[in-house]
Amino acid sequence: MFSCIKGKERTFRNFINGQWVSSVSEKFLEIFSPIDSTLVGKVPAMTKEEVDFAIKSASDAQKSWKNVPVNERAEILYKAADILVERIEELSDIMIREIAKDRKSAESEILRTADYIRFTADTAKNISGESIPGDSFPGFKRNKISVVTREPLGVVLAISPFNYPINLSASKIAPALVAGNSVVLKPATQGSLSALYLVKVFEQAGIPAGVLNTITGRGGEIGDYIVTHPQIDFINFTGSTEVGTRISRITSMVPLLMELGGKDAAIVLEDADLDLAASNIVAGGYSYSGQRCTAVKRILVMDKVADKLVEKVKEKIEKLILGNPLLEKDVNIVPLIDTKSADYVWELIEDAREKGAHLVIGGKRDGNMIYPTLFDNVTTDMRLAWEEPFGPVLPIIRVSSKDEAIEIANKSEYGLQAAVFTENINEAFYVADRLEVGTVQVNNKTERGPDHFPFLGVKASGIGTQGIRYSIESMSRPKATVINLVR
Repeated sequence: MFSCIKGKERTFRNFINGQWVSSVSEKFLEIFSPIDSTLVGKVPAMTKEEVDFAIKSASDAQKSWKNVPVNERAEILYKAADILVERIEELSDIMIREIAKDRKSAESEILRTADYIRFTADTAKNISGESIPGDSFPGFKRNKISVVTREPLGVVLAISPFNYPINLSASKIAPALVAGNSVVLKPATQGSLSALYLVKVFEQAGIPAGVLNTITGRGGEIGDYIVTHPQIDFINFTGSTEVGTRISRITSMVPLLMELGGKDAAIVLEDADLDLAASNIVAGGYSYSGQRCTAVKRILVMDKVADKLVEKVKEKIEKLILGNPLLEKDVNIVPLIDTKSADYVWELIEDAREKGAHLVIGGKRDGNMIYPTLFDNVTTDMRLAWEEPFGPVLPIIRVSSKDEAIEIANKSEYGLQAAVFTENINEAFYVADRLEVGTVQVNNKTERGPDHFPFLGVKASGIGTQGIRYSIESMSRPKATVINLVR
C-alpha cells in the first residue's frame, strides 16, 4: 500500500519536502464516493503555515533542480510513466470510488497519462536554443551574436480538477518538472486521493525532495492565500471559469495558464453524414455523464436535416448504459460528482421544460444520477442554450443557415472548442474560420488531444496554450546572452 495512506481508516497525507506528513491541525476533509456516499478517504486541511513550508521547500529545491541535466530529469519521467502502468489496477480502483469514473475510462486515463509523460520527456530533450547573428538586422555588423536558451520560471502552482485527477495533474507536473521548475500541486478535494497516488508514483521514480509537493485543504481558507503567495512564480489551473476569473483578478505579475469552462457547439450542416454526426455527438456529450470541459454541450443543426438527426441521436442515447462503475466496466452514465452538481443540471432541465422545449428522451433523476437527456426545439431564451451543465443533457437548437449557427455559437461567453459536420471541405473552413474558439473539430466530437496538439480556449474558456511543447514553453522563458565580438 502506498505510504501516502496512514492506517486502515485511509487517512491520506501530503508530500512535502520528500516526506509524507499530516497536518498539525489534525483537521481533515472527508471524501465520499459519488456512487454510494461511502467514505473513501480523508485528506489534511492544511494551515497557512504548512502552505508556507511546502512552497518554501519547493523554492529551495528548485535552485538545485534547475541545474540537473535535462536527460536526467527526463529519466525520472520515464520511470514515473512505467510505474503508472504497473499500478494501473490500484490507481483505477481509487479513481472509480473517488470520482465514479468507469473502469474502462479510468484505465484509459492512466495509459494516456503514461504516454503523455513519456512524450514530454522526449520533447524536452529535443527542445534546443538558438543563436542569432546581429547582422541580420539593419544597421548592425557581424560583431554581435545572441545565444538564446530557455530558463525555468521557478515554483509552479498546479491546480487540478476532479474529473481527470491523474491526467490533468500530470499534464501540469511533467512539463513543469522537465523544464526545471519545482511544483506545488493543489488538487480539487474530490480527486485529491487519485492525485496523491500520482505524486507517490513520482516519488518512487526518484524525484528529489522538495521538487514536487502537495497541498490539500479548504479553498475558502487557503485558496486565495496560495495563488497570491509571493514565492509562486507561475499558476497552471484547470477548473471553472468563476474560479479562474477570481485567480486572474487577485494575482499580480504572475503568468497564468488556464483551462476553464466551455459550451462547445456541434454544428451540423445539410450535407453532413448524419450517422457520423450522431455517433460523435452522443460520445462527446454523454461519456462520463458529460463531466468534461470539452464535452459537446449543444447541437446547432440545419432545419432540413434536424428531424433525421434527432431520431438518430435518440436511438444512440437509448443504447447508453447507466450503472454503478464498481459493478460494471463499460457504463456510460454514472452519478454526478455531488448533489450540488446534480441539482444545477436539474435546474437547467426544469427551465427548458417550463419554457417549452420538447423533451425527446430522459428528463429523469435518481439521486445524483441524471438520466441522459435530449431536448429539441430549444430556444435562445432558455438557460440550457448558454449555461454549461457539466452533466448528461444536450439541447438541440434548430437554425436556418450556417451563418445563424455561427452567430449563436459566437454569442457564448465561452470559446473552448466547436465541431462542424459537413462533407464539403470549403464549408468546413468557412465555418471554422468564423468560430471564436481555440479549436474546431471537423467531422469529430470536441475533445482534447492528441496531447502534442495545441489546446487552448479564448474568451472565458482560458488563458494561454497547452499541449506538450507549448506547456513546456509556457513554464519556461527565453534568456538571451549577447556575445560582443572584439575585432
